[in-house]
Amino acid sequence: MIDLYTAATPNGHKVSIALEELALPYTLRVLDLTRGEQKQPDFLAINPNGRIPAIVDRDEGNFAVFESGACLIYLAEKTGQLMPTDVKGRSRVLQWLMFQMGGIGPMMGQANVFYRYFPEKIQSVIDRYQGESKRLFRVLDSHLKEHEYLAGDYSIADIANWAWVRTHRWSGVELDDLQHLKRWRDQVRARPAVQRGILQPASSMDARLDNAEQARQFAEGARKMLEQGQSKMKGQ
Repeated sequence: MIDLYTAATPNGHKVSIALEELALPYTLRVLDLTRGEQKQPDFLAINPNGRIPAIVDRDEGNFAVFESGACLIYLAEKTGQLMPTDVKGRSRVLQWLMFQMGGIGPMMGQANVFYRYFPEKIQSVIDRYQGESKRLFRVLDSHLKEHEYLAGDYSIADIANWAWVRTHRWSGVELDDLQHLKRWRDQVRARPAVQRGILQPASSMDARLDNAEQARQFAEGARKMLEQGQSKMKGQ
């Protein structure tokens, strides 16, 4: 049995989707990020960095894994699924996984901060992160022109990148001119396990995009989290 400590974020959904795809039994433990539950001592004992997601494998002596990419690798290697075992095949998956972790996630995350959450709208900074997110989307689109999935068969690389790409509108980046990326996005979205995974826990993102008041309330909550983090840093 796996305990999944998570919230309704792209990084959190990466792991819930993988667990659903692998049909592994798990217990969902949702943390309220706005209340700082991820910074409490009991969770810091699992993830010293105080961020979601993290997993605890109770079948392996309560073995804890933090960082979403590390969780995906652990689950894939535990089950022998969603990642090839040969050296080259495994490397291809890890390359695209690292592409998401080092590029897609950080750039879209910063686009979210400055486009949605930061109280001062600094257009040059917004343009920088939205532009780099779009550049990375073009890399995906170009690769997917010749490949059904990112690294051979469907894998944790697809799960990791998809969980972020699906939120592109929240980052203020459109996919209208990226037909291959849209094809892949829709193809992954159609998988039953993916549909189940993004409900663990369910995100209100789609509703927020269509409801200005919900978007404002969510952004305000995120802004307060940023301010609290900055205050703690100043106090150190």
